[in-house]
Amino acid sequence: MNEENKQGRIGIKDIALLAGVSKGTVDRVIHNRGEVSIKSREAVQKAIKDLDYSPNLFARSLASRKHYRFVCIIPKYQPGDYWETADLSFDEAVRSFTDYNVSIEKKYFDQLDASSFAVTAESVFSQLPDGVILAPFFRTETLAFVSKLIAQNIPFSFFDSMVEDTDFLTYYGQNSFQSGYIAAKLLLDGLPEDAEILVVLTQRKKNVLSNQTVNRNRGFIEYIKKRGLEGKLKLVEVWLADDDEKANFSLLQDAFSKNKSVKAAITFNSKVYRLAMYLENLHRTDVRLLGYDLLEKNVRYLKQGVISFLIAQRPDKQVYCSLRDMCRKLIFKQEVTRVNYVPVDLLIKDNIDYYIDFKE
Repeated sequence: MNEENKQGRIGIKDIALLAGVSKGTVDRVIHNRGEVSIKSREAVQKAIKDLDYSPNLFARSLASRKHYRFVCIIPKYQPGDYWETADLSFDEAVRSFTDYNVSIEKKYFDQLDASSFAVTAESVFSQLPDGVILAPFFRTETLAFVSKLIAQNIPFSFFDSMVEDTDFLTYYGQNSFQSGYIAAKLLLDGLPEDAEILVVLTQRKKNVLSNQTVNRNRGFIEYIKKRGLEGKLKLVEVWLADDDEKANFSLLQDAFSKNKSVKAAITFNSKVYRLAMYLENLHRTDVRLLGYDLLEKNVRYLKQGVISFLIAQRPDKQVYCSLRDMCRKLIFKQEVTRVNYVPVDLLIKDNIDYYIDFKE
């Protein structure tokens, strides 16, 4: 089975036509064999880039009998959560690379417990994979884990958030710091200087914040500093439990009772719908509310006007591109771009339908 016979795929014939060379020349460039003039090589490489072509190595994979086993590490989740989209996207992505003899094993950890991440990560070494793709939820534990991967010469990629000072292969996700900075601009511009802002965080064991939350919060605070709002706006931290809604409601009632000038609220994770529910029950329609991700409940509250802003981050694209680049590097021996920021998508009730309904 050759490239041009794969229905719906760009093949050698298409590249040769665009580059103005023979199919044999294209084959020699792709497989780096035989002599090719500089001019022809550059023409083929440009055509490959323009067509976004990835050579089909199906026959070569069969010949070598090489099986590529990747492990992905993500948090456990409830149906409808943000991480469900990421999980299902791995299943969809791996189907795109079945020709290359690729499989994925998924491992899950408790996102409220850093020690659970450490235990899950350690289990990777029982059967060494060819590569690892992970959401680096806890910075300290991630650093310990990837140092062992490096010692074993196992490449790894990050998605969702990034631990910068590590030797990762690729990162796909938002610039978390910039995302927090933009969130502050949206939420705080135009508020009176004596306004109080609720910063809602999720309780985890030992109150360890996720890597994503830390980076978004840093960007949020940086905006406040740059605008000279320190000492003017009052930030009120509220720590909510993940599984005790009655206690959470009491905490928020208490926060509003003690802080009479709350004008805005933010949470740096995807469960902003919980805060929206409390604000609705407390009849606080005067509070700007911002959160992250296109959960069904979040979208519903956005359309109702309870949530003022949502920031989306395309987890399906992050997952697909992470796996694609792992294949490109390990199987195709192609160079890949290390840091790849996805757009910071800003959504309000007036544009949410267009965003959801659009199909590429």
